[in-house]
Amino acid sequence: MTEEPTSPAATEAMPDRLSTDPASPFHNAALLQQGVGIRFNGVERTNVEEYCVSEGWVRVSLGRSVDRRGKPLTQKLSGVVEAYRR
Repeated sequence: MTEEPTSPAATEAMPDRLSTDPASPFHNAALLQQGVGIRFNGVERTNVEEYCVSEGWVRVSLGRSVDRRGKPLTQKLSGVVEAYRR
């Protein structure tokens, strides 16, 4: 069962790919400030760093672990991705 969007902002199309990393070409700070929700395989995820709807994957952070450059360690998961505005 899908939920109908009620606000005009919710009816606008979400980008196919979005990243929280400012160095990424898929980063959109204005959209991230408005609030983006990700539903992955029917479950609400809050630790998503990047997603791609058409390819069906998300990158999730692995706890508080960081690499040597200070960026969070991530894992790529495949499945059904739904992005929406909060």
